[in-house]
Order: sequence, then structure tokens, then C-alpha cells
Amino acid sequence: MSEKFDILIIGAGPAGVSAALTACNRGKKTGVISNPPESSKLWLAESVSNYPGMSGTGSDIVKAMRRQLEESDAEVIQGRALSVVPLGKTIGVAVGSEFYETRAVIVAAGISRRPICPGETEFLGRGVSYCATCDGMLYKGKTVAVIGDSEEARHDAQFLSDIGCKVLSFSGREKLDIRGGMKADTLVADGVEYAVDCVFILKDTLTAESLVSGIESERGIIKTDRSCKTNIKGVFAAGDCTGAPYQIAKAVGDGNIAALSACEYINTEKEI
Repeated sequence: MSEKFDILIIGAGPAGVSAALTACNRGKKTGVISNPPESSKLWLAESVSNYPGMSGTGSDIVKAMRRQLEESDAEVIQGRALSVVPLGKTIGVAVGSEFYETRAVIVAAGISRRPICPGETEFLGRGVSYCATCDGMLYKGKTVAVIGDSEEARHDAQFLSDIGCKVLSFSGREKLDIRGGMKADTLVADGVEYAVDCVFILKDTLTAESLVSGIESERGIIKTDRSCKTNIKGVFAAGDCTGAPYQIAKAVGDGNIAALSACEYINTEKEI
């Protein structure tokens, strides 16, 4: 285990920042798992004028929230959450090649992308991976495909090349299909077949089902009650990942509620 937290928050958008500030103010040891701020959809907004007390471009608001987060007592963990695994009284969260333990999790990862192509979910863990630095060494000297057009995807493609992999890069905008038998062995891109040993799919955010096994969701939207609880004990959700309206004000409110609910859950568990 790398480190233990009271509350781990997946996502550093408006919902995640709000949850982190509330959790810190309640005295909880808080971690926030964050992609680069520039990857936020809010960052691209030309103008935001409907959030009380703040206006400007989306990047202005993201920067202001990020400053407040970094000035708080929360620990910001740069990386991409890969899985959330209940461990009994605690919950494990994999971030890249690191593993953290926490008493409660708040998923505030924004709108999750659905699987980008047929075969992705079917072959996950059997020739399909979301983490090059975790699984890359298993394919040293072999042919791998990297799907993604982010800076992280380019970095991971270089990592795979450096360890001796033959790397085939795809943006993800192609018509893709992953095929195989017991494991994935073929990637079809725009009708062309490529023999591969592994397909690395590098997304900013995983689907709810991929991130938290067994979580109730519908079309990628996590189901919660009014206190932001999910059907998984100790796991809460807030912001755009719980559905419309996709507004900053709603996300911030959700983050506050989720953090309060997580704190109450932790305090109650201590008494049992």
C-alpha cells in the first residue's frame, strides 16, 4: 500500500474540489486523484457566466479552483484511477502502478466515456489494458497498439517503445474493433487488420462499470440517492458522472453533499 486516506476523491473538477474542501474542513485525511487540469472539458469553455461569484473562461475557473485545492490540506495525486476495489473495512484504489487504501471513495470523474470499440470490455485484462506503465513490461519486445491522442497517450507510447515494444499508434477516431480468441490478438482500424499482442486504450476517464465493479449505472451515469450514496458500501458519486444538469453549480453542490455523506459514513463506521 502506498498511503492510507480517510477519503479518496476521483476527479479534480468542480465536484471533486468541492468535496475535497468540505472533507478537509471536517478533519478528514483527503486525497484527490487528478488528470492534468487542461484535460477538463470545462477548460475549453469560452465563457462561464452562470456561476455565482465567478465568471470568465472555463480555464480561468479551473485555475482558480485548482489554486484553492492546492492551498488546502488535500493531497493531490497526479494520475488516472484504474480501479476501485472493496477490501472489507477499507477500499483499494489503483492509480497507475500505485495502490492506495481509503475508508471512503467519492467518484467525481465527470462524464465517463463509453467503450470506444467492440471487444474492449470483452478482452479487458486479456490483451486489452488501460495502463501502459502497469502492464507494458509484460509485452516487452512484442507488438502493441496504443489508442489515444492525449499527451499521456504519446508519453506512454514512448515508454512502450523505450522498453522494446513495436508500437502502433491510433488516435481513437478510427473505426476500431478488437478481436481474438482466449485473448485479444487483432486490432481492426478502418478495415485494416493489425496483429498485436496487446491493445492499450488510454482514456482520461474510465466508464463507471470499468472503474468500480458492480456499481449501478445506466448509460454510463452512476445511480445515487439524494445523499450521493451508490449501491457500493463506502462509495459515493458527485457531479456530471451522476447525470444532468451538467452545470458547475450542480457539481459543486453534489461534491459538498457527497463529502458530508462520506464523513458521516466514516464516523458511523468508527462507532460500530
